[in-house]
Amino acid sequence: MAVNLTKGQKVDLTKTNPGLKKIIVGLGWDVNKYDGGSDFDLDAAAFLTKDNGKVGDDSDFIFYSNTTHASGSVIHTGDNITGEGDGDDEQIKVDLASVPAEISKIDFTVTIYDADTRHQNFGQVSNAYIRVMNEATGDELIRYDLGEDYSIETAIIVGELYRNGAEWKFNAIGSGFQGGLKALCQNFGVNV
Repeated sequence: MAVNLTKGQKVDLTKTNPGLKKIIVGLGWDVNKYDGGSDFDLDAAAFLTKDNGKVGDDSDFIFYSNTTHASGSVIHTGDNITGEGDGDDEQIKVDLASVPAEISKIDFTVTIYDADTRHQNFGQVSNAYIRVMNEATGDELIRYDLGEDYSIETAIIVGELYRNGAEWKFNAIGSGFQGGLKALCQNFGVNV
């Protein structure tokens, strides 16, 4: 049974799930009734960071144009440009045992593509969530449903995996940003 988290809550991932090696991080959302003339294209991404909270280099940023980390430990499964359909809109696979030792955190984010031009923000998005599943069994282990208090933000750090000694934990963050993908990249030290 999945653990449902609230903003700021942290939970053990590998300690409470012995033998867990590979996970799928699913992100999903719905668009509220919207008559702006443009489709919503939300994009999930992962930033693999060191102890200082910054990427080692730009290849530690995994998204629709750089789908696989050099280590093979983090793989973005593809861009869903409409968000239509039930279930996860985008997924990122993580092989916990293969994440390089210098990576201390993996932050999962969602941004709205071309949000400024299309006059879109997360106030127009509902039912957004992140969930962590055991890849081998498909069992949902962790779920965090975001509230709808993002009226002006165009990017959100949804949650993060982080090392705690030999174990991995998950933190439900839900931190919004203005400035979209560019602001997130600057926050994590990616050159834009």
